[in-house]
Amino acid sequence: MPLPDSVPSLPLFANTIQSNPPIRPKIAPDAPASKGHALILPKNHYRNLYDIDEATASKAICLAKKMITKMTDVLGCDGYNIVQNNEEAAGQTVFHFHMHLIPRYKNDNVGLGWHMGELTEEDKKEILEKLK
Repeated sequence: MPLPDSVPSLPLFANTIQSNPPIRPKIAPDAPASKGHALILPKNHYRNLYDIDEATASKAICLAKKMITKMTDVLGCDGYNIVQNNEEAAGQTVFHFHMHLIPRYKNDNVGLGWHMGELTEEDKKEILEKLK
């Protein structure tokens, strides 16, 4: 299922990544986290990072690098967050793979943080053992 063209494109990057299927940079139209908030979306449907093929995922991150490098100069921002949520428990609300590119400005009060937890040595060992 292809993604509709309802989100405005960023023409500056329209031909940055030539890929099949295409990956499109877009401006975040509704409730941007900050000025210049943009999205990267593949045209073909992938539910999230679990489903996307490695070639398309690689092209998306390469495009993200190019976009934040240029957009930092254009916007004069102080940094960037790249956000990509997978499944509802992680905050995914749109079930089509996409990446948020969120410009950050000093004292912008954009809330992307989390409460720092603790990981015991026992938990670390258990996780590492299960990954073997």
